[in-house]
Order: sequence, then structure tokens, then C-alpha cells
Amino acid sequence: MDAKPPKRRTAIENGETGEDLVLATLIGNGDDLGPLVRHAFEMGRPEPLVQQLKHLMKKKEVEIEELCKTHYEEFIRAVDELRGVLVDAEELKSDLASDNFRLQEVGSALLLKLEELLESYSIKKSVTEAIKMSKICIEVLQLCVKCNTHLSAGQFYLALKAVDLIEKNYLKNIPVNKIKIVIEKAIPIIKAHVEKKVTTHFNEWLVHIRSSAKNIGQTAIGHAASARQREEETLERQRKAEEMNMYGMEFVYTLDEEVSEESPLKFDLTPLHRSYHIHACLGLQEQFREYYYKNRMLQLTSDLQISSSQAFVESHHVYLAQIAGYFIVEDRVLRTSGGLLSDEQVETMWETTVAKVTSVLETQFSLMRSATHLLLVKDYITLLGAALTQYGYKVGSILEVLDKSRDKYHDLLLEECRQQISNIFSNDTCEQMVMKKDADYESNVLAFHLQASDIMPAFPYIAPFSSMVPDSCRVVRSFIKGSVDYLSHGVNCNFYDTVRKYLDKLLIDVLNEVIINKVHSTGLGESQAMQIAANISYLERACDFFVQHAAQLCGIPVRAVERPRAGLTAQAILKTSRDEAYLALLNLVHSKLEEFMALTENINWTSEELVQNKNDYMNEVVFYLETLLSKAQQILPLDALYKVGSGALEHISNSIVAAFLSDSVKRFNANAVIVINNDLKMLENFADERFESTGLKEVYKDGSFRGCLIEARQLINLLSSSQPENFMNPVIRQKNYNALDYKKVGIICDKFRDSADGIFGSLSSRNTKTNSRKKSMDVLKKRLKDFN
Repeated sequence: MDAKPPKRRTAIENGETGEDLVLATLIGNGDDLGPLVRHAFEMGRPEPLVQQLKHLMKKKEVEIEELCKTHYEEFIRAVDELRGVLVDAEELKSDLASDNFRLQEVGSALLLKLEELLESYSIKKSVTEAIKMSKICIEVLQLCVKCNTHLSAGQFYLALKAVDLIEKNYLKNIPVNKIKIVIEKAIPIIKAHVEKKVTTHFNEWLVHIRSSAKNIGQTAIGHAASARQREEETLERQRKAEEMNMYGMEFVYTLDEEVSEESPLKFDLTPLHRSYHIHACLGLQEQFREYYYKNRMLQLTSDLQISSSQAFVESHHVYLAQIAGYFIVEDRVLRTSGGLLSDEQVETMWETTVAKVTSVLETQFSLMRSATHLLLVKDYITLLGAALTQYGYKVGSILEVLDKSRDKYHDLLLEECRQQISNIFSNDTCEQMVMKKDADYESNVLAFHLQASDIMPAFPYIAPFSSMVPDSCRVVRSFIKGSVDYLSHGVNCNFYDTVRKYLDKLLIDVLNEVIINKVHSTGLGESQAMQIAANISYLERACDFFVQHAAQLCGIPVRAVERPRAGLTAQAILKTSRDEAYLALLNLVHSKLEEFMALTENINWTSEELVQNKNDYMNEVVFYLETLLSKAQQILPLDALYKVGSGALEHISNSIVAAFLSDSVKRFNANAVIVINNDLKMLENFADERFESTGLKEVYKDGSFRGCLIEARQLINLLSSSQPENFMNPVIRQKNYNALDYKKVGIICDKFRDSADGIFGSLSSRNTKTNSRKKSMDVLKKRLKDFN
């Protein structure tokens, strides 16, 4: 079996051809004969190849046969062994068949059960997969149901949360392709729907918050007004305490510890926050910011337009409250919306508003013709400023508009006060006020510090002034209140000097001017002029009250305005006007006295008979002076009373001297001098009595009313003297005739005749004995001529 095949050389030796050798080599090597066969057929010569194959086959058969012969014995043994193996194989096959039969019998049942088990495992796997897929689908569908429910209920954030959950956790894992496709298509639609709905709700909120802004602003301004009122009440209590302590009255001032709990401003920003949050969830945060800012700016632009159908003084409450409400809302949005608004955007809004509001106010203020309207608008603007200052807005530029308009406001206020004071003076009867009860006294006297004593008088009380004084004081007090009201709560905190400046302007340019016009008006009587002069003195006294009242309203301590040179310039002006009123009064008195006296007509200068009775004109003069001084004593201060009395008596003295100097008196005699001397004595007695009864004697200890008649008295004494030439003696003249003028005495002495002249006195042959007085008078005349 191990014999080797013959070598090629053997084949060649056996006479094989080259082709047979090649073919035998290929077969022996186990090579593929396909290329050789294909080549034979391609060459169209398959027959030689077939013959060669047949030939080769015969040779191989011969070789096999030779090989078998060579190994026959071994082959026989192998065959025997093979037969033994075949027997064993048959037995084994029989055993295997029997074992297989028994195995088939036992395993068929198990195989059935195995198949059932495998099928169960397959079903279980499929069911598990189905359950898992079902759970996913159920969870997705449940989220879809929840989303629909939230959408129906308007709970858009929860709906978006469900959509977001589907997108993140389920959308890629949905096993059912149709469900997945439906959900993928529905998600953008849901988001668009939510955005549309939320935008609609936000737009509704924009409309609502704009309509609510007025109420929000009015409430905030109301809170500011209440706070201001509490502050003013606190300051008023403090001022009263300071005044009472200053006057020695014990008064304990305590701060009110109760703080007013004002309800905070309530307005709902929930729709805004919800919209902003939902847009943030949709990834549209920046878009919503721009949308919000754009719409609010449009609303602001509309709110800043004033109404053309209504006067600003009537619509300014709504206009300013709307602005206040707008920025209160924006402040709340800035602080609570988490970045919806920026500080720069709010600042831009506010700067736009300040520019527009200042322009509107400047225009409207320029058109106003009433101080009340200006003050009304100003008060509301300052309350607007106080309300918005609490939210951090800078209102200085708006308040500066008020400061720029203060001159116009005070000009209007001065004009209104001028009209009121003019009406008061026109309607005043210049009669003393009669007060029947203490309430009238308090409101007309004590209220303006016009009382002469702290003791309450008996009623009915006749005041030394007319109704013009308290009425004018009330106008001035209202002016001070109006001035303080306008200047307070503005740019400047210390405005007392400004108030005092305008107060001076009122008293000088208005009150004093009206007084001067009244003093110089035609048809004014002595009693009226006297009452006006008395009124001026009380108005002058009221100036201290005006200063104190202005200081109190400005929050300045009273002691600060009681120091020297803290008063008003108007006091000096009123004092000048009072002197002018006294002068006008004296002019009226002089005119009246001249009517009564008319000495050139009432005196017989050349009477031959001596008249012992007093002249009627002098009785009238004394009665007039009695009435005049009694009236003056009631209403004028003592210095003014002294001026009136001394001025009247001095004028009488001048009138007596002027009568002697009058061109209508060509001559006079001793009888005329005696008559005038009697009249003068009557006047002197009256002057002494009135000077003492009026209390002037205690004040003017070195003066008297009699001294006002000194020129007339010295002239009469000179004319009645037995030695008139003593006038030229310096010592005697200085002692007895110091009030007389040389020139006047010379003119009067030239007219003096010691004896009475008759109708034909110049032709009379009667010789009059020359006495020593005549000689002395002649000496005086001569010496005066030489002197002059």
C-alpha cells in the first residue's frame, strides 16, 4: 500500500508521447484539467484529447492491476479485516438502531415539550417587547392627554412642560411610527398655539394695565399727600410747642409713634410673568423682551399726549396720575420680572417722559392766567415727584419748571391780591369796627397780633381801626400761604428769604400803593384821613405778624426772625406812607380851620369899642378841635395824636400871625389885639386841658400844646406890652420874643395904631394924648426900620 508511483523516466522509456506525459503529469499532480480541455475545444481538436484520456485510463488500469498483484496478500488480510469490521459495524448498527428506537420513544415527548417551551419563550419575548412598547406608547399618549387638558384649561406652562418631556424622553423612542409622526407634527402646532394664546393674554394685560395705571398713580399720589399732611401736622405741633415754650408756657411735645400703615399698591403682574416665562420656555425670550418694550413705549407715547378737548387745569390730575402709574408698574416689572426690562431701558423711558412733561408744563404754565390754577397744578406735580421719588426716579428737572414759573405765579397772585385789596379799600367806610363777641375779637385782632393788651376787652368792643385792616391782613396772610404753598416741596428747601421778598413786594407795590392812592383821592374827609392813618399804623404793626407767620409756614424758628434787622422793608415804607397820611390829614385840618377862622372877616380890626365876649368863630374852632382830638385819641397812637394837635394849634398860631400880615388888614388897633388875645387865651386853656387829659403830658414832659401857639402869643404880648421897644433888647427878646421874626414884627407894627380910627379918623380934629406905650411903639418901629 506504500508503493510509490513510477517515475516519468519510466513512462518515457515505455514509448509515451510528450502530450501523454503532460496529461499524466497534470493528473498526477492533481491539477485542474479544465484549461487543457477548454484549449482543446477552442482549437477544434477534442478527439486527440479524448484518445489521450482513454489511453491514459488504460495505462492506469494496468498500473492498478500490477499494484494489486504486488500487494495481494496484504489486500486479502485487509479485506478479511474489513469484513470483520463490517460484521462489527452491523452489530453496532443494530445496537444503534435499537438504542435509537428507544431514544426516539423517550425523546419524542421531550422534543414536543421542548418545542412548546421554545415557542413559549418566543411568545414571552414578543409579549415583553409588546408590553414595553405599549408602556412607552401609553406614557406618551398620557402626556399628550395631559397636554391637551392643560391647553384646554389655559395652563400653557404645564402643557409646554409636557411637550418638552415628550421631546426629550420619548420622541426618539416611540415604537409606533405613525404615533411618532403624528406627535412630531403636533408639537410645532402646539407651540405656535401656545405662543398665540399667551400673546393674546399678554395684549389683554397691556390694555388692562394701561387702564389701571391712572388708579395706581392716583393711589400712590394719595399716599404721598397723606404722608405730606402728616408731616405738616407734625411740624405744626412742633411750631406750637416752640411758641408756647418761648412765651414761658410749659408744653411737652412728643413725636407720634404711630406709623400709618398704608396698603401697598396692588396690581397683578402674573399674566406678564407667565407670558415672559412661557416665551422663555419657547426659546423666544429676547423676542418677547423687544415686544414688551416696544408696546410699552407706544403706550407711553400715547399717555404723554395731553387732551385737546379739555383744559389742562381740569385734565392734569388724570394726565399726571397716568404717568405715575406707568412708572410704578415699570419699577415693579424691573424688580420682579427677572431681566424682562433693563435699567437702561427704564432710564430711557424716564428721560423721554421728563423731556415731554417739562415741555408740556412750560407751555401750559405760560398760558395760565390764574394763580389758583398754577398752584393747583404745582401741588399735584410735587405730589407726583414725591410719589415717584420713592421708586428711585429723579424728578429734579420737573421741579425746576415750577421754580422757573414762580415769578409768574407771584405776579398773578399779586394781581389778585391787588384787586381784593382795592375792593376792600373801596368798600371801607373808614369807621371803627365794632366787635360784639370774643370770636370776632379773636379773628380780627388776636389773629394778627393787633391787640394793645393781652387782657380781653369788654364787649361790644370798638376797635381803633376800620374793617380794612383785618380784611387786608387776611389777604396778606392768604398771599403768604399761597407763596409758601407754591415754593414748598420744590427744588429749594430753604425758601423763607424768597417768601419774604415776595411779601415785601406785596406790601410795597400793592398794599402801600393802594393806601397812597386812597390818601391822595379826592373827597377825603378829616375823619377818613385820620382813620386811614390809624389803619396804616396797625398794618405796620401787623408786619411783625406777617414775618412770623411766613417763618412758621417755612419751618423757620420764630426766634430767628425776632432778631434785629430781620423785619420787612415794607415797615419803613408804610411808616413813610403813614407820615404822608398824617400830612394829608393836617392839610385837611388846616383847610377846615381856615374856613372857621377867616380872621380878616371875623375881626373888626379898627373897632372903636372893646368887645368883651368871645368870637363865635373861636367857639367853632374849639369845638372842631375838641371833636378832632377826641377822635384822634381813640384811634391814633400818642405820637400821632401829638402831631395832629400840635399841627392844628401851630397852624392857628400861624394863621393869627398871617392875619396881621395880610394885605387886607391895612391897620389895626389895641381893641383888635385885645379881642384876639381873648380868643388866644381860650385856645391856650383848651390846649392845656387837652394835653393833660390825653395823657400826652406824661409822655412829652418837656412839651405842650400851648407851645404850638407861642408865635401868636409872643406877638400879642408884644402888641399889648407897655414897653414894646424892649423887643430890640437881645436878652428880653431871647426870653420873651424868641419865636418872632424881625421882618414880620416890623410889618405888623407899622399897621398898629394905638387909638381906634373912625370913619373920618384922618380928618378928625380930636387930639389924642400921646402916652408912653405909643412912644415906645414908635421907637420900636423906627429901630425896626433901621434894622431892616
